[in-house]
Amino acid sequence: MKERNLLLDPYWEAKDIGKAIPNSPHAVSVALPRWRDVIAYEEKDPECMQCLESIYPRFGLNPLVAEIALKALNLYGEKTSTCWPYPNRKTAKKAKEFCVNQSNSSSIYIKEVSGLHCLIVDRESNSFAKAFWQHTGLGASSRQAAIALNKQKAPLETHGENARESLRTRLAQIYGCESNSVHLYPSGMAALTAALEALTTLRPKQSSLQLGFPYVDVLKLPEVIFGGSALVITKDNHKLIEKIDKENPSALIVELPSNPMLQCVDLAHISKIAHDRGIPVIADDTIGSPVNIDALPYADLIFSSLTKSFAGRGDILAGSLVISPESQWEKTFKELIPNCSNASLSDSDAIALEEVSRDVNFRVVQLNKSCLALKNHLEDHPGIAQVLHPANCKNFQSLMRPKAGFGCLLSFELKGGLEKAKRFYDSLQVCKGPSLGTNFTLACPYVLLAHYEELEWAEKCGVPRNLLRVSVGLENTEELWGRFKKALNT
Repeated sequence: MKERNLLLDPYWEAKDIGKAIPNSPHAVSVALPRWRDVIAYEEKDPECMQCLESIYPRFGLNPLVAEIALKALNLYGEKTSTCWPYPNRKTAKKAKEFCVNQSNSSSIYIKEVSGLHCLIVDRESNSFAKAFWQHTGLGASSRQAAIALNKQKAPLETHGENARESLRTRLAQIYGCESNSVHLYPSGMAALTAALEALTTLRPKQSSLQLGFPYVDVLKLPEVIFGGSALVITKDNHKLIEKIDKENPSALIVELPSNPMLQCVDLAHISKIAHDRGIPVIADDTIGSPVNIDALPYADLIFSSLTKSFAGRGDILAGSLVISPESQWEKTFKELIPNCSNASLSDSDAIALEEVSRDVNFRVVQLNKSCLALKNHLEDHPGIAQVLHPANCKNFQSLMRPKAGFGCLLSFELKGGLEKAKRFYDSLQVCKGPSLGTNFTLACPYVLLAHYEELEWAEKCGVPRNLLRVSVGLENTEELWGRFKKALNT
């Protein structure tokens, strides 16, 4: 694919529907430039689906992975079968076990195709196979598929291990811990999967507890795959403690800050409550970024999607899990977590990630400044009903490192309701699609994409369906504001 400068020439027009964002066979976002395109995407409209050059890798099959799946189906599938390729037999077996436990079907099997392990299921079991693929993030990557298809040369294993070691060292320097506390995975959700597996051993037969409205799969993974998770949104300290005592959860899970409301719990306070009761705390610092915040004194495990601002490119899926050196369970987690590593970050993905993340500290500082500038402009505009940003959250500020910023993400709601939101979105001249943390600005009506089948529930949780989420990139800040101002005046 020919490279396109998305800072200056974004995918924002109707004709751009379905374009891979960025111009890469490994792109993790896809252009949905109009409000009606988002609806069509969520409703699986055939005309829209046929346009898609890419898809977020956990929400469906990247075209390269789909090619492997088709190859497997042609060799081993039935007419109504579907296929979900995994990087190794261990991950494929876990997917199969989940499907078998959820379904009465006997037509669930694994076949090795071109070095990948393909879970083939019938129509009855497909929804379970898809859920495991989406929530766990353990599926084969597009680079692994490209190698399996002989479209990309496999790197030397030593090069892959060197890249992983460099990444562990880089992350350890950012977090302020030893590199043996850092573990790498094929996605952020795969990192959380490893953490939850460890907790299943540490605190068996107990569900987790999510504090604050979460990113969809941070809630769905423990809820669907690990047999239970409760959600607590209350800010009432007494009710919170009451709920924790009642549930006695395997862990408390928090986002720093939450997606898309960009609020933080009082992590120091929450951790004390949890630790006094022998309950570990798991934090997701993807949006805040460990460059900006330090959660290790309070969280026992921190998982992050390295796909986002750590990589910045939008064409690498990866994740990390960090064990806090201050955790009372540090030794236990260091023993358990390596045995829960269903799949490590592949050689080819690690090499690509190591290269693009070398400037992460510089980029995050720039993203911080650009996002804050847009936030200030939006708050001053009469057409804006509210802006959500971590700068407005004291709990986030309490976690910030010296001279740090607030991250790349903001959300806002327009005055004028649904029709105004549609007009604004359709006319906004930035890339529009899922994901965040890219070097280029990326906007979406997040609640529609994440909670289309449960919009009323989201609104009851205080999340308006017309909320627009913006991941601010490295464009010139005044030029970017000009685009937003133009769309606001439409």
